[in-house]
Amino acid sequence: MTSTRFTPLALAFAALVPAIAAADQTFNATLAGHALLPAASFIAPPKDAPASLGTSGKYTGPDSRRVDTLGSLPGHSYLSDKAAPRPTQVSLPFRNQPIQGFSGIKHLGKGQYWVLQDNGYGARNNSADALLMAHRIKPDWQKGGVRLEQTAFLHDPDRKVPFLIVHEGTQKRYLTGADFDIESIQPIGDALWFGDELGPYLIKTDLKGRVLAVFDTKVDGKTLKSPDHYSVTTPSTSGTFSTIARRSRGYEGMAASRDGQFLYPVLEGPLWNPEEKKWEHKDGREYLRILEFSVAKGEWTGRSWKYALEQNGNNIGDFNMIDADTGLMIERDNGEGLPEHACNGPARPDCQNVPARFKRVYKISLKDTDSEGFVKKVGHIDLLNIQDPKALARRGGKDGTFTFPFVTIEDVDVVDDEHIIVANDNNLPYSAARQPNLQDDNEFILLHVPELLKAR
Repeated sequence: MTSTRFTPLALAFAALVPAIAAADQTFNATLAGHALLPAASFIAPPKDAPASLGTSGKYTGPDSRRVDTLGSLPGHSYLSDKAAPRPTQVSLPFRNQPIQGFSGIKHLGKGQYWVLQDNGYGARNNSADALLMAHRIKPDWQKGGVRLEQTAFLHDPDRKVPFLIVHEGTQKRYLTGADFDIESIQPIGDALWFGDELGPYLIKTDLKGRVLAVFDTKVDGKTLKSPDHYSVTTPSTSGTFSTIARRSRGYEGMAASRDGQFLYPVLEGPLWNPEEKKWEHKDGREYLRILEFSVAKGEWTGRSWKYALEQNGNNIGDFNMIDADTGLMIERDNGEGLPEHACNGPARPDCQNVPARFKRVYKISLKDTDSEGFVKKVGHIDLLNIQDPKALARRGGKDGTFTFPFVTIEDVDVVDDEHIIVANDNNLPYSAARQPNLQDDNEFILLHVPELLKAR
């Protein structure tokens, strides 16, 4: 259902909002810092973890069959044309666990941030040896590096997860990418909250990753299930699952109210409308749901908002609040690399066959909605056109302009009154945006965007 906390005056004003929202403005962004964590960054699993977690990526070969020989499976960009795969020069399986795939970020102050890794290699069936973890990091904008301060490995010794997990019979019960696909993070008090794509679920842990609770998702009073929800089983005959969320289109971004009372997880894909037999849309444009969860009560409030995609097929990458009413949302297409590296003809392994064209950070207002609950898009910055007059870019800069052409840009948060931080999920070893045949690093950029943050 849509938000209901409006006065009659607000409802009357809301009728004017569509006209205002149509005036979405483009604001300038200037590069203020650039830091990189190399793709080849690894961490040893905990000493009490099962021996199988000493290597990672063993199930990424054909048909997800286990391959134990280290470095025997070449990585290719997952946006490659099947007839012309683009090698990334990185091979699986890995020794230890890679530090990669950052799919959510939260500023902690003093230059530190929580970031989290997603399920590992993109699917449940290939990520059973990929540990779920969150990292506290500190980018060094002067030297250009990123320091790892702490790692929290998610684990479930108290059996709070309500379904069978990979390491069910062990004492610590470390969680893997075959159990959850965590894509968003919010620290509130002495707890970490994660948004999961598979169920979709909300997961609450302590600051060391110990699971405290797992919550199903409720939309319009009903439990939301994807084909990967633990209660969904394969039908005995071919047909359609009785679910209303797409696989791997659960929670991608999740903001928290500034007072920590509410979480605002965002579904990455539209929900299924069984009456129209279509994914939710308005006037042909698909939209996503922003839901509201009460942290204190541990339950869904029933409120939700609608976020209209600028073009069908786009995805959101992350969501964080600026203040009580407005937030930052990444919206991006599914391309990588610059148009100047495009194949411009038949796909080849040395060029981009799906170049990036739409990579934006929007400022949205949850307060200024229309009568149907659609949020107002106040304005945006273009991540493919960032100003760099001081030549701060460590790569990707040219003639005073810097670009961030990654397929999965999944991290954004406010740093101060004039700056935001943005980072990519580098999908190790499956993304090559900077160069068509070279695995991307984890890149963090500090952007000066005072006009965007002040816009109303």
